[in-house]
Amino acid sequence: MDREAAYATLMQGVRELDFQGRPEPSSLMLIGDDAFPLVMNPRGQVLMAASRYGKGRVVAMGHEDLLTAFPTVVENALAWLRPASDAVVGIHPSCTSMVHNLCYTSIRPEVCDYREGLGVYVTDAYSVGANAKELVAFMKGGGGLLVAGQAWGWAQEHPKENTLLGFLGNKVCSMAGIYFSEHQSELGSFTVPERIPSSWLSVSIDKDFKDDLEFLLEGVLEFDIRGRAVPSELMVHGPLAFPIATNNLGRAFFAGSYYGQGRVIATTHEGYLARQPLAPFLLNAVRWLDEGRNGEVGVLPKLNGVYLLLSKSGLPCVKTTFRKDLSVYVCTSYKDAQAADIQDFVAEGGGLLIGGHAWKWAQKHRGHNVLTEYPGNHVLHKMGISVLKKTMKPGLYQAPQPAQVYTEAYNFRSMLKRFVGHVNCGYELTETEQASLRRLGRDCAIYLRMQAHDCPSYASILTLLTDVVKTAGVPQVCQSHPVKSPKDHLLLHVATEVYKVSPNPDELLPYIIKDRPEMATVQNTRVRIDGNTAGREDWKSTGLYLSPGMKTYMAIPPQIVKKGWKVQIGCQTDNIGKAAKLKRAPVVHKRFPIQSEKIQVSNLWGGLIYLVAPPKSKEGELEIIVERAIRAPFYKSGETSVEDWVGGIRDAPAPWAEMEFENIVITMPSKVVRGVDWPDKVAEFWDSIMRAVADLAATPAKFPRKERYVADVQISHGKLGVTPVSFLSVVPTLGSHTGS
Repeated sequence: MDREAAYATLMQGVRELDFQGRPEPSSLMLIGDDAFPLVMNPRGQVLMAASRYGKGRVVAMGHEDLLTAFPTVVENALAWLRPASDAVVGIHPSCTSMVHNLCYTSIRPEVCDYREGLGVYVTDAYSVGANAKELVAFMKGGGGLLVAGQAWGWAQEHPKENTLLGFLGNKVCSMAGIYFSEHQSELGSFTVPERIPSSWLSVSIDKDFKDDLEFLLEGVLEFDIRGRAVPSELMVHGPLAFPIATNNLGRAFFAGSYYGQGRVIATTHEGYLARQPLAPFLLNAVRWLDEGRNGEVGVLPKLNGVYLLLSKSGLPCVKTTFRKDLSVYVCTSYKDAQAADIQDFVAEGGGLLIGGHAWKWAQKHRGHNVLTEYPGNHVLHKMGISVLKKTMKPGLYQAPQPAQVYTEAYNFRSMLKRFVGHVNCGYELTETEQASLRRLGRDCAIYLRMQAHDCPSYASILTLLTDVVKTAGVPQVCQSHPVKSPKDHLLLHVATEVYKVSPNPDELLPYIIKDRPEMATVQNTRVRIDGNTAGREDWKSTGLYLSPGMKTYMAIPPQIVKKGWKVQIGCQTDNIGKAAKLKRAPVVHKRFPIQSEKIQVSNLWGGLIYLVAPPKSKEGELEIIVERAIRAPFYKSGETSVEDWVGGIRDAPAPWAEMEFENIVITMPSKVVRGVDWPDKVAEFWDSIMRAVADLAATPAKFPRKERYVADVQISHGKLGVTPVSFLSVVPTLGSHTGS
């Protein structure tokens, strides 16, 4: 479903909606990948929304009076909801007041109770109870629903009940990710935007989950996960998702969520599902998921320990693969063959207890995106929880205090809302909130890597963070202006990740890097490299450079396509993200697997262009064509003459230079080499040094792979690494033939 196209259809011909003087609608809460707002007030409250479920569609309005107040919207909605132009539109008797407005349209509705054979059904949210299951099946099979009503009155009459699950309208609309909430919407006259509305105020719904945590943590003082089982970390990112158990740094290893009419609890190691010290919590968890039905609990057959633990407690358990008639299903997160069925099971009222880590999967699938490709995340992502590859230390951790979780514990969406309020409106952040900014930056980066552009919630947060980058600005990090504050760390981190996933990264570039000098480019440059390598990965220099954000195409020889070769942009590969003070961005290089004979490459921070050859490659001499790039000063022993070097190569415009000798390649700022008149003598100097190294190591004078020495403004660990690196302070000696 193209949501922007759907929004344009639903709001066609509507420029403004005046809610002044009308009954107060409920604010609608939206979750999942399909629900999107149609009308949003300045407080970020949603008054109308649309979504889909299965093959069908739904439009929800926060008060039944809106069915008559805005006839154009209703007419558009009915047209959008109809599976066919001749589909019958049925209207519940409680909504007959809207029929008059349809006299001027081609729609000839039938006033009736729900029956089979309808294409669209219109009802208030209070009359769906008797037909809730039928209406869900109707929508899932391709029917259209228009449901209107408010839940705040019901919530006042039922103060001890859960509006998300108890209010009748939610028994139908929540499957599609739309909930009628107990909150009243602020009225006014609202302009209808051209695109789906969004607001930083809608990022978090500020639900405290106190009642849920009190139930889950009854009799639970601690979470003992000591032992050999190593958990992954959970990212809790959904509006209705919440952490249950965390380590001392607030990283979650148990989390829960509402999804449709059901619930889910996830943990990051399946061993914890059968761990005896966790038994009191696990029993509470299954009962919370069961919601008082006392139904059958299905346990994946290989989880025998879980079956024994739950059976001993008296719960009605059975070993089985997934079945739709279960009340609760317990499984691992390592397979996704039934992901859609399990999601529907939960949405329609089932409970899911799921466990598994992602770190081992990540080790076996290097270069793949855990967030989008790990099987368990195919199940959990829509529910607002994701399993990360990052591990956590097993230990003994205190159970949280339910009353304090909302006010004191870190929550991704709540913290994001607070930070954006700080940027947009100048709201002061508490010391605790300021201390959480670096974590927020990390979590924003993780969330953005989901790349769920078709999900309205994701698109909204991406838009929000894009606006933050433009509004707050990005620190122009360098040696003379290092980044120190948590806020600047966050902005630098977020800007980098937003650029990577933005549909229009070129628009962001001037906000992220303000000083981008123009440099002369060369076209269709042919570069010859040696395609042979020894037992380790080897970088092959091209002598070409890309400026920040600059894109180019490269023509690749067919014999190295899909053979483990990569293109790398940038020579500094240290990740310095953990440093308290940054003199450059944490990660300034980027790699591209070579999967075709033509590949487009670029890097936000620019950098020298390399071919990265896999170990034991025997491809001989290769020729690569680079469509557009900037020449870098590049001296290669045995190929570059002194005359050519002095006559122009050393003055090539790129800011980084390389000198390649018999056994070593040195990368340094170009200003260091522009005054080098005798590169051949520098080569002799370094060749003698490396031969001495070979003599000391009792190895052949000619190394199987040339060593690399890279200058950097800041390095991660000491002065040596896989690729040796050096602080810029020692760089002036690198291009000298005397070593001083």
